Amino acid sequence: MQILEGEGVTKYFGGLAAVSKVDFYVAEGEVVGLIGPNGAGKTTLFNLISGALPLKSGVIKFKGEKISGLKPHQICRMGVARTFQSVKVFGNMPVFQNVLLGSLFGTPSAMSSTDAAKEAAGLLEFVGLSAVKMTPARDLTLANQKRVEVARALATKPELLLLDELMAGLNPTETAETMELVTRIRDKGITVFMIEHVMKAIMGVCDRIIVLHHGEKIAEGTPKEIATSKTVIEVYLGE
Repeated sequence: MQILEGEGVTKYFGGLAAVSKVDFYVAEGEVVGLIGPNGAGKTTLFNLISGALPLKSGVIKFKGEKISGLKPHQICRMGVARTFQSVKVFGNMPVFQNVLLGSLFGTPSAMSSTDAAKEAAGLLEFVGLSAVKMTPARDLTLANQKRVEVARALATKPELLLLDELMAGLNPTETAETMELVTRIRDKGITVFMIEHVMKAIMGVCDRIIVLHHGEKIAEGTPKEIATSKTVIEVYLGE
């Protein structure tokens, strides 16, 4: 079943088409990668899916229901959560409170404060941050701030998680640990759609990859097909 689909998705900034007539889908249970050069329209597409930006034309559906035109909080409560290219944590708040916010305000149905706290604690254990739960989020490393964002997104109980450059700026050890985290998220039954420039990560965890260039979809296929695509090599991967 296709959990997410877009048809003719288009967004202009002034006269420039940031995303142009893109058709895409993500099947339930998949990990799908979204790659392309800087400025290709990847984050813009995530902003359109999550409701942060309105479409110029086209339609986006989640589980068969049109979500384009809805507000971000409505889309979140339907089961679509995301992280951001530039980490967005509440720096002065403890890690635990950051995640608790997701449980209290992002879930489809209201949760008691006791249940929300239990959920937040469980998710901090899942992402490996239990030991720093009372530390202000600003005092964490970049890798751990990204994990806070993941835990907060998971606290909203998503069926689909959008990850925007989760591995950017991480060292090889942190990257390997984050790849393993993405696999464990999928094992929890959550579908993952991820933007990434770290090719080892994309090739290692994705079932399928979509390639954007100048706002248009230029390729789609398995990691092996993308790695050997003449078009993708020319515009993005290099020899």
